[in-house]
Amino acid sequence: MSSFSAQDVKALRQATGAGMMDCKRALADNDGDMEAATQWLREKGMAKAAARADRASDQGAVALAVGGNAAAVVELRCETDFSAKADDFTALADELARLVLADGEDSVETRKAAIEDLSLAKKENVRLGKVVKVEASEGSILDTYLHTQDGRGTSAVVVEARGVSQDLAHEIALHIAFAKPSVLHRDEVDPDEVERERIALTELTKAEGKPEQAWDKIVTGRLRAWYAERVLLEQGMFGEKETVQSRLGSGEIVRFELAAIGS
Repeated sequence: MSSFSAQDVKALRQATGAGMMDCKRALADNDGDMEAATQWLREKGMAKAAARADRASDQGAVALAVGGNAAAVVELRCETDFSAKADDFTALADELARLVLADGEDSVETRKAAIEDLSLAKKENVRLGKVVKVEASEGSILDTYLHTQDGRGTSAVVVEARGVSQDLAHEIALHIAFAKPSVLHRDEVDPDEVERERIALTELTKAEGKPEQAWDKIVTGRLRAWYAERVLLEQGMFGEKETVQSRLGSGEIVRFELAAIGS
């Protein structure tokens, strides 16, 4: 009968990155021999999940948990939509979102082993993407939206708003899922990125043969459109002319969070 301890299992797991049950089986099948068990795991393709860490993981599932005046979003990423649609994958994403809602963003660290085990089981780079908890401040309301496709969440939005109706907050949440802004205000855009875009638009305008006296006006207009692709308050609601800022009237968006697969 094989003889090995829990410490042996732990040591094998740390050395190979394989799951706990796989390490137990490897030791059992190799009479507790650590070297033989390591080779067994390698031959079975269960070792070194870390070797996959540099592979692209632009698929996955987004989970949303809501309770009281708080909401949590967790993005669990992988390499293929096949894995992302699996029940065990979406179940872990949902579990992590509930955990963050209850115990905060750092709580996902307690499930690191489960993520590693899933990575080994799928033979893919499974990793956490966005992890965030939003709690409404006094006088604010929260609204959320989760878009699902093929049994998994593909985008989640949380909006904290003040001085607006719940219906308008939800309308803006839907718009965010549609338009995918990256920031709330213009001054949150990286100034270096703005300057690079201004230079590029100036060169484009020159190359089009526009009259020199019109360059500044043309570039300013094009830069305004560029901002509108990124800045929530400057976007037209659902692509229409009325901006989000205009729709808000005297109300305000305090904060928004967006997690979307493929973004």
